[in-house]
Amino acid sequence: MFWYGPGMGWGYGLMTGSFFLFWGLVIVAVVLLVRHFGRSGQRPGPPPGPPSPPGSTAEQLLAERFARGEIDDEEFHRRLTTLREASGTTDQGGG
Repeated sequence: MFWYGPGMGWGYGLMTGSFFLFWGLVIVAVVLLVRHFGRSGQRPGPPPGPPSPPGSTAEQLLAERFARGEIDDEEFHRRLTTLREASGTTDQGGG
C-alpha cells in the first residue's frame, strides 16, 4: 500500500502547494497581458486633432475649434468679441 514509503505526506503537501502556485501565476500572467494589450494606447486627454503650431494666437485657436465644429457660430463670435475687447483690438474683419 505504501509504495513510496511512509514519508509521502510532505510530498502531497508540496505537490498541492506547487499546483496552486503554478495556476495562480498563470492566472496573474493572463490578467496582466490582457490589461497591457487591452489598452487603446492613448491616455485620456484632449480630443485628437492636429496639434497647433507654436505661437498660435488665441483667435487662431478659436477659429480652429469653430472649423472642427466644437463650437457654434454664436459662441465663436461671442468669444471672438471677448478676446478682441480684452486685447484692445476692436477690428471685426477677417477670421
